[in-house]
Amino acid sequence: MFKYTTKILKISILALLMVVDIFASGGRRNGTAGAQELLIPVGARGLALRGAYVAGLEGIDAIYYNPAGLGVSRNSTEAMFSHMNYIADIGVSYAAIGTNFEGLGSLAFSIKSIDFGDIPVTTVENPSGTGAIFSPLFVTFGVTYANALTDRIRVGVTLNVVSEKIVNTSATGISFDAGVQYNGIAEIDGLKLGVVLKNFGAQMKFDGPDLLRQAEAVNGLRGEQLYKIDAAGFELPSQIELGLAYERRFADDFKALFATSFQNNNFANDEYRFAAEFGFKDIFFVRGGYALVPDAKVDQENIFGPTFGAGINLDAGINIVVDYAYRTTTYFDANHMFSVKLGF
Repeated sequence: MFKYTTKILKISILALLMVVDIFASGGRRNGTAGAQELLIPVGARGLALRGAYVAGLEGIDAIYYNPAGLGVSRNSTEAMFSHMNYIADIGVSYAAIGTNFEGLGSLAFSIKSIDFGDIPVTTVENPSGTGAIFSPLFVTFGVTYANALTDRIRVGVTLNVVSEKIVNTSATGISFDAGVQYNGIAEIDGLKLGVVLKNFGAQMKFDGPDLLRQAEAVNGLRGEQLYKIDAAGFELPSQIELGLAYERRFADDFKALFATSFQNNNFANDEYRFAAEFGFKDIFFVRGGYALVPDAKVDQENIFGPTFGAGINLDAGINIVVDYAYRTTTYFDANHMFSVKLGF
């Protein structure tokens, strides 16, 4: 059995690394990717751990960080809701629901929306505003499937439909996440490994009637007519992350988790992430995390600082988990996130 599970793990990780080697481009195109909403984290526990726990995060919480974790859950059906006060008064809301089909794997659906608020319409003639307002609509819909191949190996994949709309101009794209988790490396209980490829997909491109402009040709022979501005396409912010974690229980009532991960980005500098979580009686939890960006040349390349959080796990007929996360930022107010998870 050990040889069988090891072979599955090696094949899965090798496949992910080959995909990344073909499509990722390292830091040469920093700042050139679009669809940045794909990078905004969800779930207060994952954020408080700075996204470092890709090796072992389980259940509905795992969808964003590593879809393989959906393959294992303490509940047959779970639902999660989270909201974050992001930068510049932007709100990020997220909801997901998933269920386990015994022997067939787990299936989940998720939605993330970005609330930019009302933005005044300005024109060349009315730079102070026309009195009209608009609000961009950025929504990401996801479908995730995961399965525990053995008691140690889990695999998962997410298909995301990314939609961006600004007044009458919009872009739609599809991205994929794929991940693997392995628990019990080298027969050490609690030692976990995770690999995840995120935001892989074709280019997106804006289109719509607002790209039409009344203009006159250079030769002036045809008079003014409508011309369409051809918007350039943009790539998705693909990344690969490798994580390692160790979880151990002390004296029955206490549990400690230490996690680290390396994130390779095709749109920004690489990150090294570190996190820890301490729990008491599987009811109360405190967490913290930090990301190190050694290649960042200026502070603007990494505006997010350390993260902190806490959680409480209650059993009241149904399982209720309430988590809070706090992330320090540069130039903006700190991020606050609350999430609630229900297990049935």
